[in-house]
Amino acid sequence: MYHCPVELALDVIGGKWRAVLLAHLKERPHFYGELRRKVPGISEKMFGQRLRELQDAGLVARREVPPNVEYSLTEEGRSLGPALQALYDWGVRRASRTGVDIAPL
Repeated sequence: MYHCPVELALDVIGGKWRAVLLAHLKERPHFYGELRRKVPGISEKMFGQRLRELQDAGLVARREVPPNVEYSLTEEGRSLGPALQALYDWGVRRASRTGVDIAPL
């Protein structure tokens, strides 16, 4: 049982990598390799594990397009769009206020 809706939300999308993967997939579907290149700080093992967790949570769909695999947001994943955009916008403002550099997408 959860005691706060934010607790549930963070249980599903919490952690650095899940939210980052969702943010990239929010823009458009990606093939495995191109999505992997957008997240250079994550190990290969962790990358695959986080994608599987997002699939298990019903937020990300995996589709085989031989010889590639494409990942996209499900309808449930797309429903996170406003929350992800709010986090993105806040991060941009925070970076500006604190002088933190953010690499272009």
